[in-house]
Amino acid sequence: MTAPRAVSGRQFELRRGDAFARIGQVAAVLREFSVGGVQFTETWADDLVAPMGCGLVLAPWPNRVAGGAWALHGVAQQLDITEPSRGNAIHGLLRNAVYEVLGQTESSVTIGASIYPQHGYPFILDTSVTYELTDHGLQVTHRLTNAGTAAAPFGIGAHPYLRVGDVPAADLTVTVSGRTHARVDGTTMIPIALEPVEGTHVDLRSGMRVGDLRADVALTDFDVVDGGVAHRLSAPDGTSLVLWADEVFGWVQVFSPHQFPVPGRADQRVAIAIEPMTCAVDAFNSGRGLQWLEPGAQWSASWGLRPEGF
Repeated sequence: MTAPRAVSGRQFELRRGDAFARIGQVAAVLREFSVGGVQFTETWADDLVAPMGCGLVLAPWPNRVAGGAWALHGVAQQLDITEPSRGNAIHGLLRNAVYEVLGQTESSVTIGASIYPQHGYPFILDTSVTYELTDHGLQVTHRLTNAGTAAAPFGIGAHPYLRVGDVPAADLTVTVSGRTHARVDGTTMIPIALEPVEGTHVDLRSGMRVGDLRADVALTDFDVVDGGVAHRLSAPDGTSLVLWADEVFGWVQVFSPHQFPVPGRADQRVAIAIEPMTCAVDAFNSGRGLQWLEPGAQWSASWGLRPEGF
């Protein structure tokens, strides 16, 4: 009798020294990243859908498009509504896609999925994601190729929920250098203004205890060092996890739900997602960070997770 298939499809296990990662085929989902048995991402059972979007790849846009509606060169477009409670299109077109293997080694895997013309997105994009264990942690590289005949707008994001070993997420400190946040409509969660973080409850520049943070906020205007940005999650003992990203990931969504499911139990607890994004929420309408890929052109960018102090 064969073992039950995981809800997230075929599982790809990567190893390098004492580092381990597991990737699911559906949505190219990051199921696990650990070093020496210390977990740095939230995990869940094989028979469950990724809770609260945990670990998903988001393409060709992250976060929300207001009402699923936007205009392409003056022509109205209507995406399928995938967030009925708020009336938006959310997290792109590949969150239920089955990615196929394009290449694999002991410490890396590249998987790909294509986007074809559909409601509100009349373009063809070939996408791939490479997960690779390195000497410094986990590197994730996104690649796009425009296989169509017209320039295509896009944004890329990821939705990892992070940990620092067994330290409760509520006791961790999250630090993000973003000077600006998107103030949103409380009903739709669509931005209505960009404002300085100074004096607000989402000023994370000096760090904030996750248990004291109730936020689902997009931040931008980061400190850029050597062509990249870095966001940090720190434990009381000084150990930490850095989410680094190429400068093109000019936005990050910080989400601190207090009802994340406990694996194997009915309990709920605090969790923290730090979501790198190349564009703003509702970028198809605002244009903030939105990129256009010409026919035949390719694009790539990377982010990753780097444990420190272990």
